[in-house]
Amino acid sequence: MRIGVLGAGAVGTRAVRQLVASPNVEVVLVDPDGARARRVAMALGSQVSVSTSSAGLGDVRVVILAQPVGHVLEATALLERGVAVVSVSDAPEDAVHLLGLHDRAVAEGAPMVVGAGFSPGLSCLLARFAARSFDSVDEVYVAKHGTGGPACARQHHASLAGTSLTWKPDGWVSRPAGSGRELCWFPGPVGGRDCYRAETAEPLLLHEAFPGATRIAARTSATRRDRLTSRLPMLRPPHAEGGLGALRVELRGPRQGAREVEVLGAIDRPAIGAGAVAAVVALEALAGVLPAGAYGLADERLPTEHLLAELARRGVKAARFTGTGGL
Repeated sequence: MRIGVLGAGAVGTRAVRQLVASPNVEVVLVDPDGARARRVAMALGSQVSVSTSSAGLGDVRVVILAQPVGHVLEATALLERGVAVVSVSDAPEDAVHLLGLHDRAVAEGAPMVVGAGFSPGLSCLLARFAARSFDSVDEVYVAKHGTGGPACARQHHASLAGTSLTWKPDGWVSRPAGSGRELCWFPGPVGGRDCYRAETAEPLLLHEAFPGATRIAARTSATRRDRLTSRLPMLRPPHAEGGLGALRVELRGPRQGAREVEVLGAIDRPAIGAGAVAAVVALEALAGVLPAGAYGLADERLPTEHLLAELARRGVKAARFTGTGGL
């Protein structure tokens, strides 16, 4: 069984590492930088073959799109071949256009999983997991800290200069990214961080999954320098892989007659978490258990508990806030 991975950056490499740890799986790694892709293949073994273009994918049944943003053309071409697609992009424009391929994915009988990374991705799984203990979900708030590889760092930089979308009772509200400072508490040792509105796909994906919610918002942690320089070119090259990252997912709604709040969190290097999520979802698509159509990982039809259990087995774990000492 063969899975394609487009992009040999930090997330793509981590996804390949997770895939080759699974039995009977071969990976075709595609990257325009053939030398970089070959270094990854040499490090991970004979299960990995290399191509410099998507024409070399061959007869793969599932493809992970782990290259920088701009996944729509590749996703469309893959769907036309009946290939399942797993996108890790967190860009709102990618999310909108990929979700717009729903009818085509259904017609081809192929899943198109949107935002299957750390955030969105793991955050969406945690939101759906928490939602199952509520009678209904009224509010969803997500915050993230940290970045993965250079492409992720550039996207974080750009997200603070764009437009943030928040879902409210009267519809979508646009606010300047980088505004709305809020202190958010993440699992230790990350702890409390100042977080701001950001241009991210998370509210769009969560609204698809929770259409009855009255408020949906997402924030990202940032320093003063991040905000001041967000509308300028990056002042220095990003690190090859970012440091420790974290997620915070908060849901509010009625539960057995009382209004309740549930907070879940996770901590990991974002590239590791994103690679693991993408790989686990791709393996589920390869097994034929994912429904056809375009959706995010908060979709209620997905085997949420199974996906989280598999991620935990691979070292990506979540925690619940108990109110007695934090996450």
